[in-house]
Amino acid sequence: MADTFDSLEARPPEQRERELMARLPQLVARAKAAAGWSRILKDVNAADISSRAALATLPVTRKSDLHALQELQAPFGGLNTTPVGQLARVFMSPGPIFDPEGRSADWWRFARPLYAAGVRPGSLLQNCFSYHFTPAAFMVDGGAARLGCAVIPAGSGQTEMQVQAIHALRPDTYVGTPSFLKIIIEKAQELGTDISSIRRALVSAEALPESLRTWLAEHGVPQVLQSYASADIGSIAYETRSGDMRDPGMVLDEDVILEIVRPGSGEPVPAGEVGEVVVTVFNPDYPLIRFATGDLSAIMADAPPSDCGRTNTRIKGWLGRADQTTKIRGMFVHPSQVHDIARRHPEIVKARLVVSGQIAQEAMTLHCEVADPASASDAAIVESIRTLTKLRGEVQFVAVGSLPNDGKVIADIRDYT
Repeated sequence: MADTFDSLEARPPEQRERELMARLPQLVARAKAAAGWSRILKDVNAADISSRAALATLPVTRKSDLHALQELQAPFGGLNTTPVGQLARVFMSPGPIFDPEGRSADWWRFARPLYAAGVRPGSLLQNCFSYHFTPAAFMVDGGAARLGCAVIPAGSGQTEMQVQAIHALRPDTYVGTPSFLKIIIEKAQELGTDISSIRRALVSAEALPESLRTWLAEHGVPQVLQSYASADIGSIAYETRSGDMRDPGMVLDEDVILEIVRPGSGEPVPAGEVGEVVVTVFNPDYPLIRFATGDLSAIMADAPPSDCGRTNTRIKGWLGRADQTTKIRGMFVHPSQVHDIARRHPEIVKARLVVSGQIAQEAMTLHCEVADPASASDAAIVESIRTLTKLRGEVQFVAVGSLPNDGKVIADIRDYT
């Protein structure tokens, strides 16, 4: 039976798309009132941005750009539409990168992943994300408050106290990193302490290999689901369940428009192809438009409908990092340069730069998918490589569909021994 947080999650996909696109012009107009977005979107008419095709014409703002933008205009690069003094909190992540939190309920939209994990009003959560400078713990607090749950603000570390708190207070849900949950379980075993009240976990901030998920189930936590979130965006996507079964992939949040683009560009790739996660977020205090996370993922176009009732797009989860910048003979080569080379030659369907050999003796080869590899000419492409990277490179033509679907634009396979 369907069991969703609200009716938005069960909308017909066509209705969701129509309603999201209808909201886009107002989001762009609001963003342009902020100094930073006014510079980025200076030539954009907000009323024209009412479709995915129109959205794809806007510039990409990368997470890696935030530090420079914030140095230019403190503290948020002029991307905030609510003045600093009217916010609830200001966070600082390594970099440093500063992130805001507004005053609305469940500002980070974390009630949805908690609900999907089985958390209900009256639950007691042990929140093991850090309350120090970064926002993850407050994301959980906001979502729990919206659901009507109590939170043990345990934070990270102090493993023995974590075990004592679980034993004494009997929370039913753990929220934090999966590796720390394993550490807590091992400490409880060492101490001979009963922590069997924890029957579910919502984990994030690091990878969850299936081997660890299985280990946690075998040691008393049968349901462990993942959330994909970030300090600048909040909740992006999360795992769901149908009864006792885990659904495939992660379902998108209802206030996020997702694009998967070819790394180094802003060009959306076909559904199923691995690329960089780019999101547009309907946040009135900190609107983000075509914000590139630096993470790789792919849309699951063939995901079967879920019995849980959620109809939104599903993605494969975190598949690695999109920033594949590498240094070759003293020169940095960026994915955007590979994209620019391919764009100069329309016959190239897809390109992948492979760096091989040993340091100081490496070879650089651009593998190009083309319709007819046997008759393709490499002379002009070799010249483009030299012009755009200032390095000499070779070209290898391959058939369309031959390159791996892993999101890599630059593959560094050098021997570093």
